[in-house]
Amino acid sequence: MNALFDLTGKTALVTGARTGLGQGMALALARAGANVAALGSSPMAQTAELVQQAGVRFRALQVDLSKPFDAAALVDEVVTAFGGIDILVNNAGIIRRADLLDYTEEDWDSVIDVNLKAVFFLSQAVARHMVGTGRAGRLINIASMLTFQGGIRVPAYSASKHGVAGLTKAMANELAPHGITVNAIAPGYMATDNTEALRNDAERNAQISARIPMGRWGTPGDLSTAVLFFASPASAYVTGTVLPVDGGWLVR
Repeated sequence: MNALFDLTGKTALVTGARTGLGQGMALALARAGANVAALGSSPMAQTAELVQQAGVRFRALQVDLSKPFDAAALVDEVVTAFGGIDILVNNAGIIRRADLLDYTEEDWDSVIDVNLKAVFFLSQAVARHMVGTGRAGRLINIASMLTFQGGIRVPAYSASKHGVAGLTKAMANELAPHGITVNAIAPGYMATDNTEALRNDAERNAQISARIPMGRWGTPGDLSTAVLFFASPASAYVTGTVLPVDGGWLVR
């Protein structure tokens, strides 16, 4: 059974890997044998140490996805360092909270640029590499509970995560003939930097916690099995799927 999730010799590019869910998924992939290229807007010494402790190679790419970036050049850098890219995890994301009537164009553009535009153009560049080299690649997007719901005070975030689901399905259709799968993981309410404001709001924290059947907020480690499944050769016939990992939130 271990061989089903063996990623020895593979290379994974993980965005937003400095902390939280991205770091957790990068570590899960590393422990399965994949070399890791980690993209973030600031240095990630802790991620580098954890990944290297797993006995694989690590390379950090410091890029701010909220600004224009050269996706092809990023892919070339990883390919030069590791010889290719087999797995892409589009995890990087930001959130801006404000009442609907006060939401600014600046906040809207910032969220859409990171959460949706960057996902498409980085996926496109990686997919071109995979198709060109005949790789049975794996593209994994990170969706959200707000892929299915509207949320409160986060219109751009909700729109971007609904967009991630649509983009996942659209890319899956076109890349399937090349043996490339495209899937998404929709985490529930996770204890990360993005949810710190919610967890610090006693009323909202209580409301959210009471609705989670498993009785707790999720942790980065809770996504390990999902990302390994979508990254592995064993999932070759699964594509266009959005998988909730939410402690039962959606069925409550």
